[in-house]
Amino acid sequence: MNTDPITLEVLRNALQSAAEEMGATLTRTALSPNIKDRRDCSTAIYTIEGSLVAQAEHIPLHLGLMPTVVKEVLKFFPVESLAPGDAVIINDPYISGSHLPDVCVISPVFAGNAPLAVVANLAHHVDMGGAVPGSMSTTATEIFQEGLRIPPVKICRGGRVNQDLLKVLAHNVRTAGEFYGDIQAQLSANQVGVKRLQELAMRVGVETLQYYMGEIINYAERRIRAAIKELPAGVYAYTDYLEGDGITRDPVKITAAVHTGEELVKVDFTGTSPQVKGPVNATRGVTLACVYYALKAVADPDLPASEGIARVLEVITPPGSLVNPRFPAPVAHANINTAQRITDVVLGALAQAVPHRVTAAGTGSMSNFTIGGKDGRRQRYYSYVETYGGGQGAKYNQDGMDGVHVNMTNTLNTPVEVIEMNYPLLVERYGLIPDSGGPGEFRGGTGLVREITVLEDATVAVSTERNVQSPWGLRGGRPGRTSRCLIRLPGDNACEMPGKFTREVPRGTTITLETAGGGGYGNPFDRSPEAVRQDVISGLVSKTAAFEDYGVMLDEALQVDQKATANKRDKGGRHQS
Repeated sequence: MNTDPITLEVLRNALQSAAEEMGATLTRTALSPNIKDRRDCSTAIYTIEGSLVAQAEHIPLHLGLMPTVVKEVLKFFPVESLAPGDAVIINDPYISGSHLPDVCVISPVFAGNAPLAVVANLAHHVDMGGAVPGSMSTTATEIFQEGLRIPPVKICRGGRVNQDLLKVLAHNVRTAGEFYGDIQAQLSANQVGVKRLQELAMRVGVETLQYYMGEIINYAERRIRAAIKELPAGVYAYTDYLEGDGITRDPVKITAAVHTGEELVKVDFTGTSPQVKGPVNATRGVTLACVYYALKAVADPDLPASEGIARVLEVITPPGSLVNPRFPAPVAHANINTAQRITDVVLGALAQAVPHRVTAAGTGSMSNFTIGGKDGRRQRYYSYVETYGGGQGAKYNQDGMDGVHVNMTNTLNTPVEVIEMNYPLLVERYGLIPDSGGPGEFRGGTGLVREITVLEDATVAVSTERNVQSPWGLRGGRPGRTSRCLIRLPGDNACEMPGKFTREVPRGTTITLETAGGGGYGNPFDRSPEAVRQDVISGLVSKTAAFEDYGVMLDEALQVDQKATANKRDKGGRHQS
């Protein structure tokens, strides 16, 4: 069959639209705020072999590792062994590549009796059992402490839900009602995908649709090969560190050597620390997702993601290392922290090759904030789970965005009203942090702060990074401000906490989490005085920082004092890096 470029583009968009509709169904029908409001979920479409064809624009980490999940599940349940109406559920990280709260549901698509494709979605459930509410203990030392592990099993047979299995699973989580609702939403999302693909097959024919699914992947491969030819050939190495594993604060090394040249990129993590005792070990699936993202972001950010990207990559992850641990190492916070640091390392290496295409370091963590316990108002258990944004690193000709998720995550925030309506929590403060973005010709984005008071005794788990090591700048840009977490017990003064901790707190305790800002790009004294003035007006930069960091003097009316500014910049060495 000959490939028609117009048909290719029409079907590519049709499949993309189907994946997006799956995502809309999932978020609109889910019960927990984590999926319904924050959209901590992802949806995608695959060939019958498990190759990624189209995905909704959700979470890069999920979407990068879901092909690993689907291919592994198809080893247990080949498409030929499945029937219309079947669905498989899984959350085991040593098969699926994620962490236990991320539950994946996979469904085959049939045209008549013949397998046509596979649809799947992955959603972060607010509790999967384990030692603490939210199943995200920072002190777990083996995966058994992190919650219930689900191997690949059929949750549906011929369209009938396995209620006995659901009862067993729900019996082992704290928030059974939300669990039931979110699983049903996941099944419904897949049903929408199945229906849309069957309709598409009826319009264009099964053979044509499957052929063009393969051609979409081939097209992506051709584009990414052309893009990486533009990268300067060489070996670029970079090293960064996690600030402890949750058990100790000892730095954990992540190093990567990126080999570019011809039409293949090799990323070698040899030299990375061995797997650690605490829950920051990243499965190979997570590591692959980070590499896929970093390469796409630098080489061809507009390229629709598909299996084609994986065809140009060789990734070496030494077994038993932090980036490819052996069972039963705990992994819950690898998604939160290690994934972001892996991405930072790969981007740091690529910045040596193409600095104008890479952002400075961002907030460096998904900054997980979990509070759980018994809600006395409703006499039931609850788990508040949220990941917080921070500052995006600046890049050539562009400031970093303020208070957003960066790199491997793309969730929304939970509105204050939703938090207070659903949980025994009071939000005292929520906003951006002035002067937290790294100064530069292009300013790093600011971090954000959320301050919450618990109205019942609770268990709190916080996991963040860049608490000690600031997010780095590029090309003379300065680092962003570090993160910080404070706890104030009733009647006591605020106490600063490490970046990762789990503890019980009494009612009336206030927890404050400040996320890190992004690094700046370029010499701060080369920033436009008017841009600095606008930052001050917007409350992102103080007048003091405007003068000290940027050399811009503002009068009482917030107008630029041209003479004082020129004098400060001349003395400060305006064109020094």
